[in-house]
Amino acid sequence: MKQYRVLIDAHDEKGLVYKVSSIFFKYNLNILSNNEFVDKVNNKFFMRSVVVGDVAEEELYNELVAVLPKRSNIDVITPEKKNIILMATKESHALGDILMRYEADELDANILAVISNYEDLRDLVEKFGIEYHCVSHEGLDRAEHETKVLELLAQFQDIDYIVLAKYMRILTPRFVEEYNNKIINIHHSFLPAFIGANPYKQAYDRGVKIIGATAHFVNNNLDEGPIIAQDIRHIDHAFDWKDMQRLGKDVEKIVLSRALKLALEDRIFVYANKTVIF
Repeated sequence: MKQYRVLIDAHDEKGLVYKVSSIFFKYNLNILSNNEFVDKVNNKFFMRSVVVGDVAEEELYNELVAVLPKRSNIDVITPEKKNIILMATKESHALGDILMRYEADELDANILAVISNYEDLRDLVEKFGIEYHCVSHEGLDRAEHETKVLELLAQFQDIDYIVLAKYMRILTPRFVEEYNNKIINIHHSFLPAFIGANPYKQAYDRGVKIIGATAHFVNNNLDEGPIIAQDIRHIDHAFDWKDMQRLGKDVEKIVLSRALKLALEDRIFVYANKTVIF
């Protein structure tokens, strides 16, 4: 018996659920879970099904292609651990949380390596038996440094996601294009508010009553990629910006791990610079 995650996004039309379900029935597939959503504004249909039974992956895919609208996006995925690379700079809270979940076997992934532009986190990472690579940016311009990072990444095959666990360098369009919709970032703010440097100081100066964190895919607009997960904490006038920063770190690591879990379980559909998540 095989298990598959079936992901579909298509132009909406009548009978799509019936057509897909009929194929599942035809092959005597048991539906373990099923989620659907129709974006009526853009006339888009989304469906995620987890099925189990005896059918070849290619045969199931071809059957779905035959009944769904042209130019539909269809993925038939066999659940297995995905390969991820973690990137960080000096802060340890987001990286450490992921490493702890990995050690506890709570992360359905293989961490291939951690890449940083500093040596600060090496001891932490190597305690978990994970490769640590420092690619220093000292004496290099952004393009030169990024070339070295891309050359290192090219040594790892089949990278499913790159996770920026507080990697404090802006990626160029070249890098983003190479790993389109595969780079997950955590931003220390409840986007789209307070983007850029030191958002907690910005939030303090504005007198906000909530702070938060946002995990998103990286695109070529700073901190404006499709949002995957967000969370907030309530604060009051007694918090200075450093208090807000300390509380924010807890939110950041939780939100990043939540977003990574959604990605590893194939629960995210990206379109029109936003996401549908089941």
